[in-house]
Amino acid sequence: MSFWSGKRILLTGHTGFKGAWAARWLAGQGARISGLGLPPLPGPNLYDMLGQGHLAASYFVDLRDPAAVDAVVKSADPDLVLHMAAQPLVRLSYEAILVVTSDKVYANDGSGRAFAEGDPLGGHDPYSASKAATEIVTGSFRDAYFALAGQPLVTARGGNVIGGGDYSADRLVPDIVRALSRNEPVVLRNPHATRPWQHVLDCLDGYFTYLQAVATGRSLPPALNFGPAVATPSFTVLDLTNALLTAMGRPSVHRLGDDAGPHEMASLSIDPGLAASDLNWRPRLGPDAMLRLTADWYAGQAAGQDIAALTDAQIAEYQDFAS
Repeated sequence: MSFWSGKRILLTGHTGFKGAWAARWLAGQGARISGLGLPPLPGPNLYDMLGQGHLAASYFVDLRDPAAVDAVVKSADPDLVLHMAAQPLVRLSYEAILVVTSDKVYANDGSGRAFAEGDPLGGHDPYSASKAATEIVTGSFRDAYFALAGQPLVTARGGNVIGGGDYSADRLVPDIVRALSRNEPVVLRNPHATRPWQHVLDCLDGYFTYLQAVATGRSLPPALNFGPAVATPSFTVLDLTNALLTAMGRPSVHRLGDDAGPHEMASLSIDPGLAASDLNWRPRLGPDAMLRLTADWYAGQAAGQDIAALTDAQIAEYQDFAS
């Protein structure tokens, strides 16, 4: 029987891109998912496309409303909490708790080296600074409350994810998809910036593996990075755009944007070596598979395929690949 079968899981951020994938995958493993989050933004979104039949409950609640959150926690009575709710865009009784932050938590000196978990935290922009602050607050709660109660509280730092079902504003893959649907060139703000790109299923697999391990009593570091192997060649924004357009069978047509927008670091890389050595986790999808799954999802959506079936098929393919 799956570890997740019958587990009551409170998943925050279930209406977001990554959260919708997580809810669908865990529900398919037999988990009872109670989602807590804000309503999805207007326009196409994976939460609405998948429907809510796989959820035990879905609550539209602002995390800043403590009374409402308390009521949901009491109603859900979770075994596990997977806290993924966040403002995800740069621009704009528990067995364990896994708090998801980001690869942006590190004080980036622009050197391009891959950051490890022990590196200093910081942030040059409000998004990065808020993620670093979350790590500090989580650490204080861990030391002040959870350690005394013997309850694990850990944080997962994920890289930049791509995959089908992302329609967020001001994000590279959705921008590519929107440009193609309008027969317009893809506008690139920072074509030479590099990021630790990974498929959403690889990232979620890291989160689930980490949460299961600490929930079953394994002693692990309080924070782990989840991203592509450091040896994987770095993809610039331009590289990823061209590779995804090729995977979609479309010509490489792009232009530089007139406005680069707020300051963003030119290079970012994280080192998932500690997750490999201590958790025995490694990403399963190389760049080609990552791009193919992403391209296939959007192609299926454009062709009118059933979104739930399409998403479930990719989860099943990933599980077969990882087994």
